Amino acid sequence: MTMNHMNINEENLKYLNLLAKQYPNIGAASTEIINLQAIINLPKGTEHFLTDVHGEYESFQHVLKNGSGVIKTKINEIFGNTLRVEEKKSLATLIYYPEEKLEIIEATEGNLNDWYKVTLYRLIEICRVVSSKYTRSKVRKALPQEFAYIIEELLHEQNNISNKQAYYEEIIKTIIKIRRAKYFIIAISHLIQRLIIDRLHIIGDIFDRGPGAHIIMDTLMNYHSLDIQWGNHDILWMGAAAGSEACIATVLRISLRYANLDTIEEGYGINLLPLATFALELYKNDPCKSFKAKIETDCSYDKKHMDLIAKMHKAISIIQFKLEGAVIKRRPEFNMNSRIILEDIDYAAGTIDINGKTYTLKDNYFPTIDPKDPYKLTAEEEELINRIKNSFLNSDKLQKHMKFLLSKGSIYLNYNYNLLYHGCIPLDKDGNFQSILLDGKEYKGKELLGKYETFVRNAYFSNNQDADKQKNMDYIWYLWSGPNSPLFGKNVMKTFERYFIDDIKTHEEIKNYYYKYRDNEKIVHNILMDFGLNSELSHIINGHVPVEAKNGESPIKANGKLLVIDGGLSKAYQRKTGIAGYTLIYNSYGLVLATHEPFESTEKAIEDETDIISTTQVLEKVLNRQTVENTDVGIELKDQIKDLELLLECYRNGLIKERI
Repeated sequence: MTMNHMNINEENLKYLNLLAKQYPNIGAASTEIINLQAIINLPKGTEHFLTDVHGEYESFQHVLKNGSGVIKTKINEIFGNTLRVEEKKSLATLIYYPEEKLEIIEATEGNLNDWYKVTLYRLIEICRVVSSKYTRSKVRKALPQEFAYIIEELLHEQNNISNKQAYYEEIIKTIIKIRRAKYFIIAISHLIQRLIIDRLHIIGDIFDRGPGAHIIMDTLMNYHSLDIQWGNHDILWMGAAAGSEACIATVLRISLRYANLDTIEEGYGINLLPLATFALELYKNDPCKSFKAKIETDCSYDKKHMDLIAKMHKAISIIQFKLEGAVIKRRPEFNMNSRIILEDIDYAAGTIDINGKTYTLKDNYFPTIDPKDPYKLTAEEEELINRIKNSFLNSDKLQKHMKFLLSKGSIYLNYNYNLLYHGCIPLDKDGNFQSILLDGKEYKGKELLGKYETFVRNAYFSNNQDADKQKNMDYIWYLWSGPNSPLFGKNVMKTFERYFIDDIKTHEEIKNYYYKYRDNEKIVHNILMDFGLNSELSHIINGHVPVEAKNGESPIKANGKLLVIDGGLSKAYQRKTGIAGYTLIYNSYGLVLATHEPFESTEKAIEDETDIISTTQVLEKVLNRQTVENTDVGIELKDQIKDLELLLECYRNGLIKERI
């Protein structure tokens, strides 16, 4: 390349001079080019997709530990028929739960040193295989500090070099002799878990229903590489943490509806005593039948506590309806006037008029509602919601978790040619992108989702003096339940009707037209194109609406171009789906869908070595194994190679001088 062909302008030269500080001569730049070129020819890392976790922390953590069955598959590939089935199960359980399993083994194993020796060799072999697709540098960064040197030596053992065999054997013997085998096994088991998955994708709804969303968030904060696409339940908690009173009331209502107070009280330290005192006083003699908690598993609460929860549930629900009405009234652009429903109640008769038809209310005891001004909070309600809001705003752990959701999350993500989002892309009745007026401008498709995300980030990071703070928080609430929200995907949320009206026709919530058209390849093609993706190579991966597998529904839509992987990881949905969740694996050979059976408990998994029963289905298999070159990282590395090649030419032509 000559100087005339290089097309170096002033800006390029500035950048290349900066690059020259990192690679000061031809040798350094050449070495990095060789290194990057080698990396892009390594196999593509394995991606793991999960969605709609809904606080089911035990199932979630087990699926995370076993990589949706990837670890078990690797054990079978490596050891084949050389190990019995029971030995493979024990080895897998040890990798998933090394600390807990070692306690049992150390108490029951007759010849512990022999067991240590055999197990160490097996774990090293597994680790060697799963680390083989990464550079030594990347593996080195993942190594536990205490055993980094030893593991690195053992991973690169060469069995065919006889004069080194004694060296490796002595390492194993010494680990056992100095009583570090237990800790070494724990370290290498966690390393295998880490290396088996290169990237984790959580496609929304970490929160609500299940008991341990806060535990899941702690797990995610310690995970090595991940991204999150916000679900409507996540956005609700983000709004609550930002100070939206309507979101706070809804978060509490859902927690009480499922008698799930662990996340609220123990996880985030939110004091519910003021709500309990308020509810007991107002609803002392009210049975609150419509507000009995929905229990999916054995409940630790006695009848007295369950009665209290029902009263608290009703109290916060009425406050929620009032606060939502206030949002709708100050935001006419939401077009949600049909939800100003408290004004349609005949409080004396105990009836409500909806679309010209009168219905009898199941419960007509409303001690805090003024029929003349039904959306006005009483002084006591106002004081209560302010106290609870302060608890949300001052919960350090909640705020830390929400900041993590903001830093790792987004409404949608393009990643390795796939489009990830939780719910839907709003469409009209003809399957075209639905156009929504926001801030005086029409938005649709990708631009619409981007605009909504701006509202979310502004709500959280703007200060309380910002004039738009309230508007941004109101839009977060809208994303939870608004008719054109891509996270909600329905025309209306019929919360009031479900509590107060028997006629199930009034409970109907109509899905966005997206759900009518998501099996249409042409529509899916249009969505992918709008997001800048090649529809021949790409897929849409989302969740939100549980796939009713027991009724024959398939998670595979549009001839495999759209994949819905919400199969009921949450116990609340398993009666509907008939299974306990889908997860997706995208490795260098293609896409694999895993279908899971219910997970009994972590205790059973450890003691009885019962793994989640999963069946896998290969969705796509590539003819040529995919490499890093076929990924987003590969594109970046190729750009870096081009820049370095340009730097080389500058050195060779004297435009930039080498530093030795």
